[in-house]
Amino acid sequence: MNKVYLIDCMEYMKGVPDNHFELAICDPPYGIGDRLVTGGKGHSFDRLINSGADKWDIAPNSDYFNELFRISVNQIIWGGNFFPLPLTKQPLCWNKDRPNQKNLSEWEMAWTSFEGRARIFTFCANGGFVTKRIDTKIHPTQKPVALYKWLLKNYAKPGDKILDTHIGSGSIRIACHDMGFDLTGCELDPDYYAAQEKRFNAHIQQQSLFPIDEIQEGIYQ
Repeated sequence: MNKVYLIDCMEYMKGVPDNHFELAICDPPYGIGDRLVTGGKGHSFDRLINSGADKWDIAPNSDYFNELFRISVNQIIWGGNFFPLPLTKQPLCWNKDRPNQKNLSEWEMAWTSFEGRARIFTFCANGGFVTKRIDTKIHPTQKPVALYKWLLKNYAKPGDKILDTHIGSGSIRIACHDMGFDLTGCELDPDYYAAQEKRFNAHIQQQSLFPIDEIQEGIYQ
């Protein structure tokens, strides 16, 4: 199953049984206002107001995290440094690999419920210095599909059900499709919902010739 609902995630989560999802990988709004990288809705350099982020860039409260922890066994939460979360024993870092770009963050942190060593995934965020962008940007906080594939390979097990409460650009949706994971996602903004639907449907036109079980067998060898 690979399904995204146009719904407030709080409304969705209240009807989900305890521990229904093995892993939640989420990128909630950080609530950082004009420090948010602008873009999205088809125009990478729109001002914040034009991207609509002034409507949705509101950091979640404790009710959100209580529900998220109730319905999922493990969690990876981007922007963990912005939220009042417990200490993590295995933080993750996405190194954006974009030196010399002033006023842009060089890396992002994820809080995790896992135990182990801190880890870094390096992938150029926007090209120009190391590699060209391979993902069309439709959301100001969009993350690369490659990042989500790395997370799934290292933190999900075959058969796990994945949850994303803030689907945004749908990068995780593409990663789950390609790697054979069931995904349920929520998106509150109708424009972003429509944009990620279009992006996903365009992607799945390029269907793999290999069955899902063979794909996952190759990933976990």
